[in-house]
Amino acid sequence: MNPADEKSFFWRDRPVFVTGASGLQGSWLTRALAGLQANVVVLMRDWVPQSELCRSGLIEQVRVVRGEMTDQALIERILGEYEIDTVFHLAAQTIVTIANRNPLSTLDTNIRGTWTLLEASRRCPTVKQIVAASSDKAYGSQAELPYREEAPLIGRHPYDVSKSCADLLAQSFAKTFGVPVVIARCGNLYGGGDLNWNRIVPGTIRSVIRGERPVIRSDGTLTRDYFYVEDGANAYLQAAQKLAEDRSLVGEAFNFSNEQPMNVLQITREILKVMKRQDLEPIIQNQTSNEIPHQYLDASKARKRLGWKPIFTMEEALHKTVDWYEKFFNDGKQNN
Repeated sequence: MNPADEKSFFWRDRPVFVTGASGLQGSWLTRALAGLQANVVVLMRDWVPQSELCRSGLIEQVRVVRGEMTDQALIERILGEYEIDTVFHLAAQTIVTIANRNPLSTLDTNIRGTWTLLEASRRCPTVKQIVAASSDKAYGSQAELPYREEAPLIGRHPYDVSKSCADLLAQSFAKTFGVPVVIARCGNLYGGGDLNWNRIVPGTIRSVIRGERPVIRSDGTLTRDYFYVEDGANAYLQAAQKLAEDRSLVGEAFNFSNEQPMNVLQITREILKVMKRQDLEPIIQNQTSNEIPHQYLDASKARKRLGWKPIFTMEEALHKTVDWYEKFFNDGKQNN
């Protein structure tokens, strides 16, 4: 059986629960699962009509439960009544500036939401695989680059701390109770469907579509991985499928990255190049705070142990992303 057929066979009719399905990565993961004919259940707190999950009509192909990630009884009901086999836990407050302004809501969602999911899974006999979304931010600021999985988790600012704690909780439930979870640590995700215009990729694309110079809030030198959402979705699927085959992976963490770090000014110029608007010189504001200067990942462990690798080049991914936003704005469904 070739890998594509094997993947289709694995996911067909499998009961899957996705938290954070209306978010950027969650929408694309849900799309992939629906395409593989999994039986998908999603949890939604807020109705976001412009999310990719809703505007694409994908929401009509999945079961939707409305509620809070921190509602223990609700999560246990979902896992039990839908006989969930595989869980993808992506629900989180992911915006650093919001975390700095409103730390308690971020800590509550990201930390309590994670232990709620893990405890409910521990109690549910049908759950066989869990992939929990961590982040490169869980590492905090490290002297050694690129970051490898054995580096300590030392987040210091509210969002970073929330991801460090959630990551450690997943490891703890795996080690102490044998909860079948693996942890995914991705770089900065981008792709169609991200409506947070303060992020550099969608913000730059929107500026160019409007014929305006893109704005860089930092000094432009912050170095990051920029990781395409369809590659991210494939990473989550691969991690879950490998966990089903190899239980020695329980409690393991994996970095996912295309291993091509870029600074903010470089990614902005790449977008301008793809959109053929190099004449729009970026405006550098140099106004950010609580940002880690340089942060990028080594993904060799995922390549070796999961057999994972990115599908798209940076150029291909940026073209697909730009195409999504051009259609989005042409459809007149933008929310400024």
